Amino acid sequence: MSASAVAGVASTAAPVQVVFVIDFGAQYAQLIARRVRELRVYSEIIPHDITADEIAERAPAAIILSGGPKSVHVEGAPRLDPAIYDLGIPILGICYGAQLIPQQLGGVVGRNERGEYGRTVVNRIPGAASALLHAGIPDEQVVWMSHFDAVTEVPEGFTATASAPNAPVAAYENVDKKIYGVQYHPEVVHTPHGMAVLEQFLWREAGCDANWTMGSVIDQSVEAIRAQVGDAKVICALSGGVDSAVAAAMVHKAVGDQLTCIYVDTGLMRLNESDQVVETFEKHQGIELIHVSAGEQYFEKLAGVTDPETKRKIIGELFIRIFEKFARGLDDAKFLVQGTLYPDVIESGTKDAAKIKSHHNVGGLPDDLDFDLVEPLRNLFKDEVRKVGSELGLPDEIVLRQPFPGPGLGVRIIGEVTEEKVTILQHADAIVREEVGAAGLERELWQSFAVLADIRTVGVMGDERTYAHPIIIRAVNSDDAMTADWARLPYDLLERMSNRIINEVDGVNRVAYDITSKPPGTIEWE
Repeated sequence: MSASAVAGVASTAAPVQVVFVIDFGAQYAQLIARRVRELRVYSEIIPHDITADEIAERAPAAIILSGGPKSVHVEGAPRLDPAIYDLGIPILGICYGAQLIPQQLGGVVGRNERGEYGRTVVNRIPGAASALLHAGIPDEQVVWMSHFDAVTEVPEGFTATASAPNAPVAAYENVDKKIYGVQYHPEVVHTPHGMAVLEQFLWREAGCDANWTMGSVIDQSVEAIRAQVGDAKVICALSGGVDSAVAAAMVHKAVGDQLTCIYVDTGLMRLNESDQVVETFEKHQGIELIHVSAGEQYFEKLAGVTDPETKRKIIGELFIRIFEKFARGLDDAKFLVQGTLYPDVIESGTKDAAKIKSHHNVGGLPDDLDFDLVEPLRNLFKDEVRKVGSELGLPDEIVLRQPFPGPGLGVRIIGEVTEEKVTILQHADAIVREEVGAAGLERELWQSFAVLADIRTVGVMGDERTYAHPIIIRAVNSDDAMTADWARLPYDLLERMSNRIINEVDGVNRVAYDITSKPPGTIEWE
C-alpha cells in the first residue's frame, strides 16, 4: 500500500471542535495555526479551494482566513467559495483574508499609492462598538502590518471599528453574520495585543472550548492507533531523536508488546549516538529493540552523489528497505511507525506551501512501500511533541534533545558523503555540542551543530601550508522550526569552539559562523 493512502489514518484524531485556517499562501499560515493551539483549541491548515459542502461536512467551530502574497485585484488571485460565508460559521479574516471578505461581499478594496509594512499604530474608530476589540485592548495599539492594498468601504451590514495611517479600515465586523476582519497580523509577537484578539474571537465570539491539551492528544492518538493496528505487529523507525522517541512511546502505550523498534545505524549519526540509543530504549524503556549496523551500505549507495534531494531520497529508501528485510522475521509486521511532524508535511509541499525539501519521513518514501504507516505525531508541531513526550514520562534528555534531521549527517555534509567526511564532522559537531552545553546554552538554543562544506581552504599550521576543510557552526533560536533567528553566541564561546575544532579535528583548518536567519535560509544547510 502506498504511503499516501494510509498516512493520516493514525494521525492525532481531531477533537469535536476544530478551527480551519484557510491558507492563501501566507508565510504566517502555520503561525496562525500554532497560535490557535496555544489557546487550547485544535486547528488545521486547509487549502483555499475547499468547498462550502466540504466545510459543512466537517462543521468546524470557526474559520480563519490567512494572509497571502497576492493582491485581491490580480487575475488568478485565490478566492473562497462564496457559499462559505452563508454557513453561519464564525470567520476571521487576517490581512489578505480581511481584504477578500469585502471584495467578495460588496465592499471596496482600494489600491494604495504605498504599502504599510512593519509596526504601525491602529486606532479604534470613535463611537464604533467592537466585539473583537474588547475592553481589554487599548483604543490605540501597536500592530504589525504587511500589506499594499487596503479596505476602503465595508460591505452593507458591516461596521468599520479601527483605522491606521494607510488602512482606512484596519478592523471591521458583522456580529450578526459572525464575520470579522483585521488588516494587521494578530498572530505575530510584534502585535502585543494580538493574542487577546484571537482569544476574543475563538473563545467568546466563536464559542470554542479551550479543552485541547496534550493529555487529550495522547488519549485520541492511543484510541486511533488501536483502531488502526488491531492485534497486528508494529515496527517503529527509531532514530533516537525526539520525534521517533515520542512516536515510539505513544505507540507502545497503545499496543505494548506488539511494538518492536528497529534502530538502523546509518553511519551518519552523531558521535557515540548509537550506543546512547541502544542504552536508552532497550535497557531503560523496556521496548524491544533490534540494532542494525548499516553504515557500509549507506556509504556505498551515496558514493558520488552530491545533489541534496537525491541524497535524502537514497537515505530514505534504503532506510525503508532495511526495515522490510528485518520485518520478515517479525511475524510479517504490517505497520511502520514514523515520527512525521506537521512542519515535515507542510515543507514537503502542499497546494499552497512551496516545496522546500523532501523530508525522509514524507517525500523520500518509495512508492512501493510494503507497510501501512502509523504517524501519531503528524498533526503536531515540535514543541507540542516535546510536551506529549513529557506527558508520556520520557526523560528530559530525550524530550528536550535538540532536533536532528532524519537523514542524519548526510545533509550536514555538503557534496559527496564519505566515511572520512563523516568522521571529521562527527568530532567537530561533538565539540560544538560540548562547548554549548558547558556554557549552559543547550536548552536555550533550538539547534546548534556543525556543517562540513564541500570546499577546501588554505591555512597555515606549524609554519606549514595546509589545504583542508572549513567547518561552519550553525546555532539558531526558534519556537517551532517554521522560522528561526541566528543565535548571538558569545565571542569567547565561538573562539573556544574554533580553537578546539582546528586543534583537535584532523582535516580542518578554518571555522566560520552562519548568521543567516530562516527565512531567507533554512535551519539545515541541505
